[in-house]
Amino acid sequence: MNKVIEIGRLTRDPEVRYSQGENSTAIARFSLAVDRRFKKDGEQSADFINHVAFGKTAEFVEKYLKQGTKVAVVGRIQTGSFTNKDGQKVYTTDVVAEEIEFAESKHADGGNSNTTRPEPSSATGNGFMNIPDELDSEELPFN
Repeated sequence: MNKVIEIGRLTRDPEVRYSQGENSTAIARFSLAVDRRFKKDGEQSADFINHVAFGKTAEFVEKYLKQGTKVAVVGRIQTGSFTNKDGQKVYTTDVVAEEIEFAESKHADGGNSNTTRPEPSSATGNGFMNIPDELDSEELPFN
């Protein structure tokens, strides 16, 4: 079994490209800083893990994630290699992101997010959010 579950923050804005051809597919690359469980010499340390996402998941990354966003990722580890321009073989390890969820609310990061998310409804008091009428249901980041 090859399964990775992690929570971390994006170290920079994602890079998104689209494949060539008739059925163009989104490909997103991003890196997460994932805190280690134990501190060394009293200081927190982190691993910086490269990720790649494809298709609808990559489109979600492009639309909703930016540097500093805290997310939970479920995926699998994938290794590969290529020969660089100097003729040296380079080995790669990435997490292929299959599921991504926000790991904190917009207000937890000080409200600095530039993505528009609906606010909780104070009129109904039932804890549900009002979805703005102008927001197309296909644009929502969940099923």
